[in-house]
Amino acid sequence: MGAVIGDLLPMALGIAISPIPIIAAILMLLGRRARTTGLGFAAGWVVGVLAATTLFTVLGSSSGSSGTTAGWVKLGLGVLLLVEGVREWRVRSGPQSTPKWMAAIDEMTPLTGAGIGFALAAINPKNLMLCIAAGMQIGTAAMSTGGTAVTIVVFGALASSTVAVPVVAYQLAEQRLRDPLAQLKAWLDDNNKTVMAVLILVIGVVLIGKGIGSVT
Repeated sequence: MGAVIGDLLPMALGIAISPIPIIAAILMLLGRRARTTGLGFAAGWVVGVLAATTLFTVLGSSSGSSGTTAGWVKLGLGVLLLVEGVREWRVRSGPQSTPKWMAAIDEMTPLTGAGIGFALAAINPKNLMLCIAAGMQIGTAAMSTGGTAVTIVVFGALASSTVAVPVVAYQLAEQRLRDPLAQLKAWLDDNNKTVMAVLILVIGVVLIGKGIGSVT
């Protein structure tokens, strides 16, 4: 199990450092309904990561997929991420923009926040590709049911940490965190394209390397 978790670290990191959900979480924490909407968003994000990973774990284990099949999946996903990373890098110096729905964060209910968190985790193409790779890795690892469940939970905890930890910390130390969160949001606003481009390129190369290792 430890070796599988080690192999999952690049995918977990890729999800954890995605700038848009971190910015969304910070905006919710700086908004009028910080406590409730932030908790809803974090819950949706965690459930989305776990649901997508579990789904592809089940598909990987029940379809009779071999390590070679998982290797081809990782190789294909790595190539897609590499192409997307190159595209992100080429446009990194262009105008920085955030999704239009972020302008309505102050009016969001916890349920709406949860829905957005789930969608960003489980439906967003970049995160979904990483969940697919992680799920296939877990599903073809021939672990016990308990080991598989623990591995999914560990992966979900690592992938969700950058959203869940600030939200939980805010509940305990609201005033002390407002300024640091505002500064972090400003930095991410200015650098999210560069961060995402570098992150996707690195993880794409890692997945390609792991895929090649599994199919040769």
